[in-house]
Amino acid sequence: MTLLDEAYHRLSAIPLLRIARNCRLSTHTRFGIGGPAGLFVETPSEDAFIGALNAVRESKVPEVVIGGGTNLIVSDDGFRGAVLRYTATTMDSDGGNVHCAAGADLQTLVDFTVDRSLAGLHTMTGIPGTVGAAVYGNAGAYGHSISESVDSVRYFDGATIRTATAAECNFRYRESVFKTEKQRIIFAVGLRMPTGDGTELRRQADEILAIRNQKYPPTMKCAGSIFKNLLLSELSPQTAAHVPERVIRDGKVPSAYFLEQVGAKGLTNGGIQVAEYHANLIYNTGDGTARQLVEVIQSLKNKVNDAFGLVLEEEVQYIGFE
Repeated sequence: MTLLDEAYHRLSAIPLLRIARNCRLSTHTRFGIGGPAGLFVETPSEDAFIGALNAVRESKVPEVVIGGGTNLIVSDDGFRGAVLRYTATTMDSDGGNVHCAAGADLQTLVDFTVDRSLAGLHTMTGIPGTVGAAVYGNAGAYGHSISESVDSVRYFDGATIRTATAAECNFRYRESVFKTEKQRIIFAVGLRMPTGDGTELRRQADEILAIRNQKYPPTMKCAGSIFKNLLLSELSPQTAAHVPERVIRDGKVPSAYFLEQVGAKGLTNGGIQVAEYHANLIYNTGDGTARQLVEVIQSLKNKVNDAFGLVLEEEVQYIGFE
């Protein structure tokens, strides 16, 4: 019996689990790229998820936890371990206090809050993925991040379920304690949001959604922006001096600016292409591979490093690579 067989046997004894063997991860990523997972396990039950995680670890099988697959690049060879996903989607509110399960769709949460005239998440309309993943990566747009609205996070630390305050989440630009300490698995988030003008919030959200859908069409096989923007305060004086004032937004310099300077727009590698209109947008034209995608990303990082001495950092996460 292989380790995967043993893990499957243990998992089969746990109720409320959906288990698949050799599940192609390309169907669970927005890039539409990736080989199979040895085991793919999902459940809306906290107890079942914890049981599954323990079963996998007891079987000594590698594991990874994913959300909606929006920001994932999966190896063409797949992942010879167990991929786990928590799928609970419940959400409720009491005035400006909102509670939401990590498996809920972020857009559903945005609409839920806007419909209740609660301000704070409306600028995130159109960002794909789950709420848990948004907290994990401190997702945001238009100068705002989800961390501004987070009051608490319920998570599993590998031994017990705990609740962290917003301060304990150690949020930073596109970062959180959950991203640096991956053994912490988010189950739910509590939000505290002020009341706003519901009509105006909806108008702004619809305007942002139209812009986002034009830039990142819902059918496009991409992860949105590939690279994080850069904090102007962290650039060397020499590099900062080359940045035009017009491109600086909220103290950040778009990675796209540096990528444009090195000719990234339109670059192709097989079925992978950098958009002609956005240097920080890489997409799968239909038959791209993970190898081609990684080659493009590394090539762009090298070009920017050679030209500016900058090391761009990806927003995407990798699965199945050495």
